Amino acid sequence: MADVEIPKRALFKASEVCEIASVQPYVLRSWESEFPDLGVSKSSGGPRIYRRADVERVLRIKQLVFTDGLTLAGVRRRIEEEAPPALEEEEVAPIKELLGRNAKERLAEVKRGLVSILQMLNARPGDAPMRAMSAPARSAAPAKRKNGSRPSKPAPRSKKRSRR
Repeated sequence: MADVEIPKRALFKASEVCEIASVQPYVLRSWESEFPDLGVSKSSGGPRIYRRADVERVLRIKQLVFTDGLTLAGVRRRIEEEAPPALEEEEVAPIKELLGRNAKERLAEVKRGLVSILQMLNARPGDAPMRAMSAPARSAAPAKRKNGSRPSKPAPRSKKRSRR
């Protein structure tokens, strides 16, 4: 299964997963029934889509079923055994606190940046100086007049071709 190359995309359709894993759609559907977290429904009633991790998991299931000869129950047990051990809450609390503190600082910095961008976008051209930004491109739509109406468009020019 190591020789299978997964395209560098985030999401895949069921038909693409079947093609990558070289399995029939009914096989994939049966695996979905055994592993309910396999694939993500796009919307209720919509087609199922798969993340890259789901495609890797399908390939692992295929290897365990077809190469190692395990049943789906055996595959489920093997995947659970291969999963990293869960940490106790006492071990997780300091890590969460450390990550939380740093994450809060980063989010606050991002928020400040977004607020400053919003202020620049809301400012009128003469109100505040633009810092380290180039002039915005002119809009294709004509500017509004003070009374709210748009200036009328000039009549289109006819293209007359001269015959030589």
